[in-house]
Amino acid sequence: MFQRHLAAAITLAWPLASPAQVPPSASAAAPDSNTSDTHDADSAPTKEVGVVSISASRPTSLPTQIPTTMHSITRDDIADSVNATDSEDALKYFPSLLVRKRYIGDYNHAILSSRASGTGNSARSAVYADGILLSNYLGNGVSGLSFPPRWGLVTPEEIERVDVMYGPFSASYPGNSVGAVVDYVTRMPKAFEAHAKVGYVSQPFDLYGTHTTYRAWQSSASLGSREGGWSWWLNVNHTDSQGQPLTFPTRLVSSGLASNSGTAVTGAVLDASSSQQPWYVLGSATQYNTQQDHLKVKLAYDVNATLRASYVLGLWQNESQGNSVSYLRNAAGQPVTSGAININGRSFAALTGGDFPVTREKLLHAMHGVSLKQNTRGEFDWEIAASLYDYVRDDKRQNDSSNVQPAALMGGAGTLADGSGTGWHNVALKGTWRPDPTRNTHVLDFGYQLDDYQLRYKTTQLTGNYLQDSGGSLVSKVSGRTSMHSLYAQDTWKLAPRWKTVLGLRAEQWEASDGRTDFSASSALDHPTRRGVWYSPKGALSWQWLDDTVLKASVGRAVRMPTVGELYGATSTANSQFINDPNLRPERSRTTELSAEKDMGQARARLTWFTEQTHDALYSQTVYDATANRNIGRVQNIDHIATSGLEMAASSEDLWLKGLQLQGSVTCTDSKVKSNRGFVTTPGDTDGRWQPNIPRWRATVAGTYRVNDRWSGTLGVRYSGRQYRTLNNVDVNGQTYQGVSQFVTADLRIRHRFDKQWSAAFGIDNLNNKKYWNFHPYPQRSYTAELSFDL
Repeated sequence: MFQRHLAAAITLAWPLASPAQVPPSASAAAPDSNTSDTHDADSAPTKEVGVVSISASRPTSLPTQIPTTMHSITRDDIADSVNATDSEDALKYFPSLLVRKRYIGDYNHAILSSRASGTGNSARSAVYADGILLSNYLGNGVSGLSFPPRWGLVTPEEIERVDVMYGPFSASYPGNSVGAVVDYVTRMPKAFEAHAKVGYVSQPFDLYGTHTTYRAWQSSASLGSREGGWSWWLNVNHTDSQGQPLTFPTRLVSSGLASNSGTAVTGAVLDASSSQQPWYVLGSATQYNTQQDHLKVKLAYDVNATLRASYVLGLWQNESQGNSVSYLRNAAGQPVTSGAININGRSFAALTGGDFPVTREKLLHAMHGVSLKQNTRGEFDWEIAASLYDYVRDDKRQNDSSNVQPAALMGGAGTLADGSGTGWHNVALKGTWRPDPTRNTHVLDFGYQLDDYQLRYKTTQLTGNYLQDSGGSLVSKVSGRTSMHSLYAQDTWKLAPRWKTVLGLRAEQWEASDGRTDFSASSALDHPTRRGVWYSPKGALSWQWLDDTVLKASVGRAVRMPTVGELYGATSTANSQFINDPNLRPERSRTTELSAEKDMGQARARLTWFTEQTHDALYSQTVYDATANRNIGRVQNIDHIATSGLEMAASSEDLWLKGLQLQGSVTCTDSKVKSNRGFVTTPGDTDGRWQPNIPRWRATVAGTYRVNDRWSGTLGVRYSGRQYRTLNNVDVNGQTYQGVSQFVTADLRIRHRFDKQWSAAFGIDNLNNKKYWNFHPYPQRSYTAELSFDL
């Protein structure tokens, strides 16, 4: 992949605040090395309309000059306030953001949700690490394949800062930025330094028939130094995690027949489905035991005072065992995992290997990035950057439905899903022109980008030993690629001392090619190449109304292209030969934002009104297919989804008590399907319904009290209101498997620094032990302990 981004100094968005006044976590108008607002480490901040530039040790890829909502958190804040076992934990208390992290090391379902994009829309946000793309735009969501960001390529220990921009208001990002843009800024040393950390997590878990404790262990080490023009950084991390069960085999009570047939069993747990239908929970499944290793190497060379060359290598390895357990027992007290069963005098369909699956996964992913960047802060600066993400190995083995436990644990028939050869690469050429670098009345950013994605996913049938064998007959194969050539330009113009405007335009030429869907070894479809050109204008305006108050307005169009998986992923059988839809239209969104920000000295507050109008939104639903003369369920376009809402955020430092830092947010959202030719069950059943996974209310509050330079304590609370998972909103019971529940959960962290080198932390996540769901159960109360060394 070849991508742009590596930029300059951090900018925190509280208007006209001094460095001492700006808390480490605050709404931000983030940094941009493309402008002369970048300063040396000892220089004073520049006060401008709606932005305050503050130097930091590492650059961000986010643009500072767009007066829109941004938010940041620093390394020190993460260490003091967050029980961070994975990089996505750093986003835990950001306004209107939620990551669907189910367990430590969650690599296949941890999707980012934002104001108008739910946890099923991974392609509607953009996650970067030092400007290198971590978001996986090979697909969207977690249906047949899973496409969350590659969070594992960043560890909490290497994070210097995290910056987030809300909305598609920068022309330098593709339409996937419609929800939010996240950039992880990782460490690069100025002198020799060394770090080490060990961590432990214990989660007593009690749900249905599962009553046990799951644990996780982590260890990491980092070394880095700078000598002359050379600097380097090495980070290694190992995670050994036991997650709680995530899925549960069930039988609807109504599907049972009054009969004496089948094995009489006990142990089934009576519950209700998300649509309030009584069902029996028969056991637990998808309980992952995961071992992950991470390696990051970064090199940089300062060719001269204004030109830097850099290289980064990231390796991530994952070995996972997915296990299942039956709650059912026969008359002799032995587990029952196969055959017809009888519960309370009712006979139910036979248990298969699909009810109690066994999975074994081995993954090795590699990331490379290179850049050459000039930063004179003069009339003209430029950058050349490239990155590559490669699925070196991506194997998933699973038993067949006919291969049941306990035999399935030793081998037998199954499938091998192989994703090797999949990946993406990006290239960027970028320039910044300042006609008058002393006054900076105009700053023009412009560039070219190439984004190329290739999906190769093949499933084969193994009849001997699915745990070891390779080859076998073809079950299915999905392949194809999408590429996009983009040109963008963006002008930052100081209209007057208290006025600033930003106008931008992004032009994108998109192509989908090499599409092929193999339903079997003898049945396949090739798909013609598609091309199109789209334009996305952007605009923003800020006015320093009062010395302590700034008003901002932003508008942006985003075009989110269909992914390879959405275009060519098979959803039907070989006989029907129907795929998702190779003719899907891109999503087109128009997003607006109006904000007022006020600096009251030790406290700051922001009120933001936002809207989003999305046409041709991509969701899985049912449509009538004239060729097939029947209804087909697959990914299709929804005509119109409208979202609007209010977001309030505030932060303070030393306001009522010296050492006390507070931050909080409340978001109220209305997001509904306005028109849709598709449906779930009957035509029209989605019109006027809530967009899935978008709650009306959500809120966060976190308070950190630094007693002295050795002790700190943090209490954080998160709230999410009622949500739906389905387009027709029939899942009215959120407190169950496959439901999406309302929740209030609290987290605690206490940290002690023994001296300059040693520190320890103890924490409790989900302090109130809330049992809550997002299709899968979230973790219950978890106890964490850390010991860190920093030299």
